[in-house]
Amino acid sequence: MSKPVLAIVGRPNVGKSTLFNKLIGERRAIVEDIPGITRDRIYGETEWRGRKFIVIDTGGIEPKTDDIILRKMKEQAQIAIDTADVILFMCDIRSGLVADDRDIAVMLKKSGKPVVPCINKSDKIGDVDAGFYEFYELGFSIDPIPLSSIHGSGSGDVLDAACEALGEWEDSEDDGDVINVAVIGKPNAGKSSLVNRILGSERMIVSDIAGTTRDAIDTPFENETGKYNFIDTAGIRRQSKVDDRIEKYSVLRARLAVERANVCILMIDATQGITEQDEKIAGIAHEAGKATIIAVNKWDLIDKDNSTVNEFTKKVYDALSYMTYAPLLFISAQTGQRVDRLFEQIKYVY
Repeated sequence: MSKPVLAIVGRPNVGKSTLFNKLIGERRAIVEDIPGITRDRIYGETEWRGRKFIVIDTGGIEPKTDDIILRKMKEQAQIAIDTADVILFMCDIRSGLVADDRDIAVMLKKSGKPVVPCINKSDKIGDVDAGFYEFYELGFSIDPIPLSSIHGSGSGDVLDAACEALGEWEDSEDDGDVINVAVIGKPNAGKSSLVNRILGSERMIVSDIAGTTRDAIDTPFENETGKYNFIDTAGIRRQSKVDDRIEKYSVLRARLAVERANVCILMIDATQGITEQDEKIAGIAHEAGKATIIAVNKWDLIDKDNSTVNEFTKKVYDALSYMTYAPLLFISAQTGQRVDRLFEQIKYVY
């Protein structure tokens, strides 16, 4: 059997990403005191009592919203809930039990999965605040657990509860033949659309808003050609425009994703041509010594009969003269055009 999956869910800004980082032992999820920073599901691993877990961090759930991004965040959280074996439901003792917590609790009960209520920001030493006991009203079979994700206190109790909820579980050994593939490129080049096309489901949030994906997202995939782990990275902006901490973290995540990858797929937007940003992003993969495939996306929008393939190819290799070793493929993530050919190229460069 595979490793059990823990999904961390809750409304925005209750400390989900802080707990995620604490459990996996590294700062993989972006943590800021701003609601809505984590938009997609983020995967990591932890170990407790000799048992290995996959941990999923999710964007905050706002049950009633018309905002397109918030609505898609809810959809992503629902996928994590469907995937999970145990759900860690984060609440905030400082704000108390609020209506959104109750609505999310109803949503979680419908899943039929074991739910561990984690009452975060219980930072006081000794007895818990009197307000802690109102969270028993949520009505889960597992009692609420006081937690301070920033300090780590209570995290062991949370994992103990998760182990108890799982009961007997036999972990399988990690596969050693998985190819890690980082999908890199500037914002809105179609990275998440490509991964969604390959996976056959909307695993990553996709919208026309550049920069929708802020973290690097790991998703395993297997087909007749082999086993893969696709890493969908945040769109990398020009360094001069990365002037806030969130964007700086996103660039760092992308660089780390490249470091973890065996193969990089550099996405270029055919409608914009090869740009200075593309050259800089290609340089990250080149300097890291990674095998790279150049995927020219949205080709269906500019060349129906492939009459300009040679001309575009020359422009790409003129700009990326240091990367002539990288095969080039003209694709459409939207329609699926030539996407299946990526696998033979991945195997080839790997």
